[in-house]
Amino acid sequence: MSDFWSYYIIAIVALNIGGCAWLLMWTRRMDIHDMPADGTTGHVYDGIREYNKPLPRWWLGLFWITIIFSLVYLVLYPGLGKFEGVLGWTSHKEVAADEKAYQEKYGAMYAGYAKLPIEELARNDAAMKIAGRLFANNCATCHGADAQGARGFPNLTDSDWLHGGEPAKIEETILHGRNGVMPPWKEAIGEDGVRNVAHYVRVMASLQSENAYSVEGAKVYASTCIACHGPDGKGNVMMGAPNLTDNVWLYGGSEGSLIKTIGEGRIGHMPAQQDLLGPERVHMLAAYVWSLSHKEK
Repeated sequence: MSDFWSYYIIAIVALNIGGCAWLLMWTRRMDIHDMPADGTTGHVYDGIREYNKPLPRWWLGLFWITIIFSLVYLVLYPGLGKFEGVLGWTSHKEVAADEKAYQEKYGAMYAGYAKLPIEELARNDAAMKIAGRLFANNCATCHGADAQGARGFPNLTDSDWLHGGEPAKIEETILHGRNGVMPPWKEAIGEDGVRNVAHYVRVMASLQSENAYSVEGAKVYASTCIACHGPDGKGNVMMGAPNLTDNVWLYGGSEGSLIKTIGEGRIGHMPAQQDLLGPERVHMLAAYVWSLSHKEK
């Protein structure tokens, strides 16, 4: 923060506190002797007469207490520009202290679990209870409390994986995140081309479609889509290209949804969790996610 903005903030704070104190003093010394004898201001609305009486002392006292409290707070804690407060408190220091205490209490436990292979860890009930809470706190917002996903967020309980469902791949995905890009094709192949490809994709997924459109769509698919999704539409986990034949859809498999996806494209982002959670907790999360689709094992 520059000196200018520091002084600007200090001035704004000082003016606000000083203004409140001045207002209390000014209203206390107001001359009300020239007011009507009945104690009102003379203002009447809808039969209601507005009185002009001083606030009770206990009420005024509360205002003065808040002003005193604010002054003490600003001396002890940051709030006046660059002034850090005599206690030296910062949110970063508090987070660091909490993290240190957390590691001292649970670090050894996580380190022990991190030594176990994911398949073995997934069969540890105590570990999976902890991992389940980690999932609820960090992953459920996107993937749902039941991990079955939502529109644009993958279902983690089935066997369909964009980047591979092996334990190491799941851990890699959580650690480093993923970026998915489906480029828009409307300008390249036109609206008819988009519609025809959408119908051909529905044919590959054994869904109802217009035969005439799908025949033309197969030609367009072979020239524009095959590089990512493969000649048989099975996708490519190395690129994160989805399988188009299994009737599992991230954004919906209806004609309208497919036309929107092909024509306008899609962008997906799975944020990396390595810095937030650390490799040991990610290892537990990977085991938990892997267990969701391998319950019978």
